[in-house]
Amino acid sequence: QLQLVESGGGLVQPGGSLRLSCVASGFTLNNYAIGWFRQAPGREREGVSCITDSGTRTIYEDSVEGRFTISRDNAKNTVYLQMNNLTPEDTAVYYCAARDSRLCGSYYVGEGPRRVDFDYWGQGTQVTVSS
Repeated sequence: QLQLVESGGGLVQPGGSLRLSCVASGFTLNNYAIGWFRQAPGREREGVSCITDSGTRTIYEDSVEGRFTISRDNAKNTVYLQMNNLTPEDTAVYYCAARDSRLCGSYYVGEGPRRVDFDYWGQGTQVTVSS
């Protein structure tokens, strides 16, 4: 059974850091682009970042550019999202998703990946940034 499981969320103070992990089971991530998305209460789910299958290309939504870093370790079947200098506006449930393609799909510069382009989803992990 194909499954994605996120972990690493939690409560952190403004300016703090967290590293999210997305582990795949039932399939190997090698040939999939992986995206991170987030959904805050009362808001649409938005794309945050994406990484191609080989890890050679990454994209970021403007508000996280320079603060978040996506990476992958295909040997561990895991994708990471390192989040630094967190702000209360980053509070959301974070989801990872796999796209049945090597590339991240179409997107506008400054925007993250598009939800409709991704095929498999995890259940999410809560990130709360608060003092």
